Amino acid sequence: MGDQIQFIVEKLNQEPFRKNYNLISFDSLEPLQLLQLLSDVLGEIDPKHAVDIREELPEQTAKRMLNLLGILKYKPPGTVSDLSAFRQGLVTGSKAVIHPVLHWLLQRTNELRTRAYLARFLVKLEVPAEFLQDDTVADFNKQYEELMEAFKNLHKEHEQLKISGLSTAEIRRDISAMEEEKDQLAKRVERLKKRVETVQNHQRMLEIARQLRLEKEREESLAQQKQEQKSQLFHAEERLQRAQVQLKEMQHVVADSKPESLMKKLEEEINFNSYLVTEKIPGEMESKKTSVHYLEKVVAEPAMTQADLTALESELDEVNAQMNQLIEKRMITYEPTDSKFSMYRQQASIISRKKEAKAEELQAAKEEMSSLERQREQKSSQAHGLEGSEVLTEDEFKQYVSKLRSKNTFYKKKRLEIAEITAEYGILQRTEELLRQRHEAVQQQLQAIEEKKGISGYSYTQEELERVSAVKSEMDEVKGQTLDNMSEMVKKLNAMVTEKKASLAPVIKELRQLRQNCQELTEERDEKKIQYDSCVAGLETNRSALEQEVKGLLEECAQEESNYRYINCMKRNLEIQLQRAKDEMKAYMSPDPQERRRAVREQYSRIILEQENLGKKLREKQKVVRESHGSNMKQMKMWQDFERLMECKRDCFLKQQNQAAIGQIIQEGGKDRLVL
Repeated sequence: MGDQIQFIVEKLNQEPFRKNYNLISFDSLEPLQLLQLLSDVLGEIDPKHAVDIREELPEQTAKRMLNLLGILKYKPPGTVSDLSAFRQGLVTGSKAVIHPVLHWLLQRTNELRTRAYLARFLVKLEVPAEFLQDDTVADFNKQYEELMEAFKNLHKEHEQLKISGLSTAEIRRDISAMEEEKDQLAKRVERLKKRVETVQNHQRMLEIARQLRLEKEREESLAQQKQEQKSQLFHAEERLQRAQVQLKEMQHVVADSKPESLMKKLEEEINFNSYLVTEKIPGEMESKKTSVHYLEKVVAEPAMTQADLTALESELDEVNAQMNQLIEKRMITYEPTDSKFSMYRQQASIISRKKEAKAEELQAAKEEMSSLERQREQKSSQAHGLEGSEVLTEDEFKQYVSKLRSKNTFYKKKRLEIAEITAEYGILQRTEELLRQRHEAVQQQLQAIEEKKGISGYSYTQEELERVSAVKSEMDEVKGQTLDNMSEMVKKLNAMVTEKKASLAPVIKELRQLRQNCQELTEERDEKKIQYDSCVAGLETNRSALEQEVKGLLEECAQEESNYRYINCMKRNLEIQLQRAKDEMKAYMSPDPQERRRAVREQYSRIILEQENLGKKLREKQKVVRESHGSNMKQMKMWQDFERLMECKRDCFLKQQNQAAIGQIIQEGGKDRLVL
């Protein structure tokens, strides 16, 4: 928690917040200040939420923050019961609620800013189904969804362009460089064309060069196809080898198995799968649906206040009291015949729970086995690709590993022995060398003394006699010691055997007694365990029954509450309609003409009279229009003909003026020629 607060303080002291907090000042903030701080952080993520919470109601603040946190996919810690506590803590500005929210928001501000920006355009507006029956609304909704998909695609392309690191300036530089290179290449081509034009048969040479280029391109494509075919052949060989290995394994399994065992395995699998389909999976789906239903109900409820919580607690106490009374009544009216069935019910519930647990364990084991089988296939294919030889089976690999381990231990043992012998050999060799040097020095001194005394060779003879006598005495001692040791060892062994027998006799007696006691305690423990299991099963059955009963009562209470609210709403509507009818009757029966004019009946009567008069006038006008329609159409046609006639006269007049002007120009030209 300390690390979390320290992280929040560090982030708030940085840009763009710059709050200048320390751990003490941040921890001493009031609930209202914490809510304002959370609103500021949310405003940094989404500018629409940069508001002063003092200018809005607490319920509006909580609703606004909860909506944005839901869009940002914030998951409060805890279960369904903790969601109401989270909502209440957000309203009251609790530190235990706001600190984790701040820590989560400040960890991923940039990501949440992008998500909030996208939510403005991608949060779909739900249109009721009855409105979608209108063609115009349906077309607008379809166009809205298409625009949303187009925005998604454009945003993805924009993000990919941002990730690719390309900018408009770099693209422009690349385009300008490519244009310059294009101009240079065009100039080079022109120069080469001018050079080639002076060469004889340049067209034929150009044709040959073109054919050479085409053949080279064809050669490159053929080489690429050859490489692709090699890779395809390699992959096909790998698949063939894997299929062969699988075939060998299946043959091995089939060879070792019998039809009866295969049928038994298939029956077990069918029973297990049928249990999953008929019992386990429907139960899990039902539990998930109920939990989703409860969650939807909790989300649909408004923010709860302390008064609502106290009311719910009082209702819960009342329901618990009623439940206790029902339990007491049931225990009073408990019949002995039910006890016989309760034992079987308990055993059935225990067996069903054990069955569910074993089914889950079997499912997990099957999933683990399938994953391990996939890993084994991947490893075998990799090993085959690396080595190029046949992959060993499981038994062969175990034998190979055991041989390697035995050889490895034998090798390590011999290596240690060799090292010890080498070290000992070096020490002995050095000792031998030193002793030889000392012996040579002593022999030289002894020979010199014997030569002085005139008895050379005496020391050698004396050493030989001493050595022979020493060897004889050692042999005699060894023989005597061996006999003595053997006799002493026999005596000691006999004494130890008798001593152990004497010491173990009371222990054996005690062990027999303890074994008997252990057997009795084991039997007693089994009996107690059976009683305990039956008691637990009974309590579990009672608990499940009570839970079902409480669940039914809660649903009935909710249904009755909704019916009560619906009846109240209908009652208010009927009262309003009745009041309006009374006011209408009062105004209609009033002697005052002003009051009578206010009545709805009088108003609708006036409107009907006005509409009838207007319809009468329109019918008269329609009659006049029908009578004068023929003459008016004839007059309109005459005016159209007159308009065409005037246009023809205008065109003729313009043509006549143009011809007169051309003749005058020709006459003037003739006069000028005569003058010349």
